[in-house]
Amino acid sequence: MVGPGMCRPGIRGIRSSDINRLFFLTDQQDGPYEGRMFQRLSYISDDITKLAVDAIVNAANSSLLGGGGVDGAIHRAAGPGLLKECRGLGGCAVGSAKITGGYNLPAKYVIHCVGPSDGSAEALRSCYKTAMRLCTENGIKSVAFPCIATGIYGFPNMPAAQIALRTVWDYLEAHDDIERVVFCCFLDEDYRIYQELLRVKYQEFTSSTSS
Repeated sequence: MVGPGMCRPGIRGIRSSDINRLFFLTDQQDGPYEGRMFQRLSYISDDITKLAVDAIVNAANSSLLGGGGVDGAIHRAAGPGLLKECRGLGGCAVGSAKITGGYNLPAKYVIHCVGPSDGSAEALRSCYKTAMRLCTENGIKSVAFPCIATGIYGFPNMPAAQIALRTVWDYLEAHDDIERVVFCCFLDEDYRIYQELLRVKYQEFTSSTSS
């Protein structure tokens, strides 16, 4: 049994303050299966700044200079070096992303995504696509996402999660280099949403393979 603060055997680069809260879809099934995609996806209710993945994603504003919510938490945990590097990036457009070092974070990198405040589904998709592409370009094997554009940006939680899962799923299907994507949920509502979406996805998979 894996205890708090320990790595789950066979899972690269995932540690948190309480690993028992990290949900692996494979844990919920009685028998073996061949769905490798599900072995690459998980979700957790935890502090994203404590995850020792290769990269964490920041739900940033266009200045990249820090703000409220997860943005402020990441800047505080990373320390002043992150802000210094961000000042040299010249901001970031909505729907795009830029990468920096992780500084005092357990993660080696921070990928700063600027989500839409106008409800644009295409801009939100672009955030996830760009972040995943930056992972490939920088040799990142494990990455954790917050719920981009929800909260004060106003994107509804369920549609935001559907876009996130579909975009990440499509990218993973086309790229074998990324081993683990974690959806890190701050709210219980978001945790339940990802739980349901991944269960439905797995049921669709098992139905298609058994027919």
